[in-house]
Amino acid sequence: MPPLKVLITGAAGLIGGAVWDRLAAQPDKYILSGVDRVPSDRPNTAVVDLSDFEATKAALTGQDVIIHLAAMARFTTPWEEVLPNNITATYNVFEAARASGAKRVVYASSNQVVWQYETEEPYTALVEGRYEEVPADYKRITVDQPPRPSSLYAVSKVFGEALGRYYSDVLGLSVLCLRFAAIMKEDNPLANTRRFANWATTRDAAQIVQRCIDAPDSLRYDAFFVTSDLKWNLMDIEHPKEVLGFVPQDKAEDWREEFEREGGGWPVKAGTLPQQPQRQKPSGS
Repeated sequence: MPPLKVLITGAAGLIGGAVWDRLAAQPDKYILSGVDRVPSDRPNTAVVDLSDFEATKAALTGQDVIIHLAAMARFTTPWEEVLPNNITATYNVFEAARASGAKRVVYASSNQVVWQYETEEPYTALVEGRYEEVPADYKRITVDQPPRPSSLYAVSKVFGEALGRYYSDVLGLSVLCLRFAAIMKEDNPLANTRRFANWATTRDAAQIVQRCIDAPDSLRYDAFFVTSDLKWNLMDIEHPKEVLGFVPQDKAEDWREEFEREGGGWPVKAGTLPQQPQRQKPSGS
């Protein structure tokens, strides 16, 4: 079987870099290229504005699989930046993928699409680290539950998942959506108690992206929460384990002793974060 041609949007970003490194180590299986709004030092990458459809189509032509990671990813991103970078750009990627004959889009969503469940118990207690108040048989949030987005950024991810369902059901494109947990460049959960309930390493993120690329063609649409191995997980990750064979390699509790020794991180209050939208420079995912 010839290697798959895989294009990564947001190739200069944190997740994009981790995915690139994992796939590049298997040149017999994947031929990589990438785009971003900022230059990358990786080979076969280009600066492309994904809000420009013609530029997007030109970049995606000839690819088998598109990994769409690029976005304005901060929860404080205002609407005037969400619209071109997360709404228009996502439409352009899906439409360009369909028009150019790609077989699959792997779409980077976010577990922020259900973040407002934090305002209810036992999820509030999980986020705030009050584990003694959490029932032993608590139910984790599943992808079947209705979205409860926490920000305009999260709203844009709900849109992307719905758009993916349309492109799959109506237009025949395979679309797999990944609801990533918090992924930070330090690759540890030491910042606060929320991370012990909502965190993934770049290694686990890259693993599940590869599993989506390699999933059978018969898998036409699905959505998956993506976390590392979390004892106090908000989200249910049995679904990606069963469907994709995803097995997290990293455990949050391996950091618990250091977390406690350093004072337990900064305080967390569950629910909507109070920051007002702030403009930012576009970047990779």
